[in-house]
Amino acid sequence: MTTRTTKRFGALLAVVGPGLLAGLSDDDPAGITTYSVLGAEHGYQLLWVLLLSTIALVVFHSLAARMGVVTGQGLIGLVRQRYGVTVGAVALAALVVANIGTTCAEFAGIAAGFELFGVSRYVSVPAAAVAVSLLVLRGSFHRVERLLLAVSTVFLAYVASGILAKPDWGAALHGTFVPTMPMTGSAIVIVTATLGTTLAPWGLSFMQSYAVDKKLRTGDLPLERVDVVTGAVLTGVIGFFVVVACAATLHRGGHGIADAADAAIALQPLAGEAAAALFGIGLIGAALLAASILPLSTAYSVCEYVGVEAAIDDSYHDARTFYLTYGIVTAIGAVIVLAPNAPLVAILVGTQVVNAVLLVPLMIAMIGLGRDRDLMGRFAISRRGVIGYGVTTALVLMCVLALGVSTLVGAAEGSAP
Repeated sequence: MTTRTTKRFGALLAVVGPGLLAGLSDDDPAGITTYSVLGAEHGYQLLWVLLLSTIALVVFHSLAARMGVVTGQGLIGLVRQRYGVTVGAVALAALVVANIGTTCAEFAGIAAGFELFGVSRYVSVPAAAVAVSLLVLRGSFHRVERLLLAVSTVFLAYVASGILAKPDWGAALHGTFVPTMPMTGSAIVIVTATLGTTLAPWGLSFMQSYAVDKKLRTGDLPLERVDVVTGAVLTGVIGFFVVVACAATLHRGGHGIADAADAAIALQPLAGEAAAALFGIGLIGAALLAASILPLSTAYSVCEYVGVEAAIDDSYHDARTFYLTYGIVTAIGAVIVLAPNAPLVAILVGTQVVNAVLLVPLMIAMIGLGRDRDLMGRFAISRRGVIGYGVTTALVLMCVLALGVSTLVGAAEGSAP
């Protein structure tokens, strides 16, 4: 390896982090559940939705990183600055509610994952809440980043699980590149949920804030784009293997599931104990990673809105709001999961729909901010770029509108005599 190549590789390692973590965190228990249902209910048919979601993830995570690096501000802070206090407050409130719901889903994933191996949720959830809090709130920025990246390697378990399920690779490739769409209410719901869980609003917010906290410079943007593309592609690849694992086993066998833990249990007699165990291990690792990052994304956003310090390296005295927000969101998520008869599946599905609905105005706001030459200078979105961002946003909007119409029609039919 030449000296020049070595230096460039070292520079890439210094930049890597925001894209990988923001992308891979989208493969959280809510995401894994969505992908599992996608495969179990529709087989390989809707894999093209995952491909489009991955492309959208590359496009908007790249924009979020660029905005963070160029402006030195997080997304909610820029929304407040550009569109006013009221709009910023509404965006923050919606983001916080969705984030708390998704944090519940992460701890539900931890509970379900450990219960597959005989560990009670009353042990695993409090232990996980304390562990992620100590990791993020007591560690230095670089130590936290390295540990989170190490945890993300557990996603390889899903790749192995998908291979062990012996899918029909021809059908999988056909479903990925040849779009077909069953016009049913359940299909519209799962397509919208797939968009909402892959291109999650909290991921966009975290991506931008984390790029600021990492103190990246404009000269780092080409390498940061490599980080973003790598994270997004890995997210799509992992989702692909979750879908094909469930399509090859659960869909073929006619098994219905409610969540990712059901998928792991159902896989055992169909694909073997190894595939089921790997699926469960992947669920735990995904939940721990996302349970660390969701409260972090929320803490960044709250601090950006109120205009106070928000950095992992800051002390509690210097960043009290940041630390308290992280602790409160973590505690709420853990307590709700431990509450008897908590409607965890309803919370999980509901938060993904809220994510999809919140996603549209957030994407529109990002396009407006990205076009602002006073704000972005030479890094502003070009006219050609606006078309690409606009088409992506329009596709998400169409899915949300289709979901709304389907829900209204279903409600009308249900109330008809």
